[in-house]
Amino acid sequence: MTKITKLKSGSLYEEKLSYSRAVVIGDWILVANTAGRNYKTRYMSTDPVEQTQQLFANVEGALAAVGASLKDVVRQRISIPYLEHKEAVMGVVAEKFKGIDPVNTITACPLAAPDYLVEIEVTAYRGAGETETEYLRISLGA
Repeated sequence: MTKITKLKSGSLYEEKLSYSRAVVIGDWILVANTAGRNYKTRYMSTDPVEQTQQLFANVEGALAAVGASLKDVVRQRISIPYLEHKEAVMGVVAEKFKGIDPVNTITACPLAAPDYLVEIEVTAYRGAGETETEYLRISLGA
C-alpha cells in the first residue's frame, strides 16, 4: 500500500480551513496554493516581487521537508489579481524555473484577500530533477 504524507507549514489557514501545505503520494508531491506570507513572522510585503520571492521560499521549504526541490516540479499554476504585476511576478518565476521548464499556467483572477498579489500551486515528482530529460519541439497551428 502507498504511504500518504500530509505536511503542515504553520499557516493559520491550514488548521482553520482543514488542508495541508503538501500531500505526498508515493513520489508525487502536490503543493497547495501558496502565498507570499512569511508563516513564522506573519509578515507579507506589499510588493509583488517580494511576495513572489517569499512564496518560493515557502514552496522550497515544503518540498525540502519531503525530500524534493524545485528541480522536481513538473507543473506550476500562478494566480495574480492584477495584470500590471504579470511581468514582475513572471520574472521571478522564470528565474526560479530556468532550466527546469515545468508546465505553466498563469491566471489573472481575484485572490483570497486584497493584499495577496500572487499565489502558486505546484506539482512535483520526487527525483524528476535527476532524471534524463528529452526536449521535443513541435509547431502548433495550421
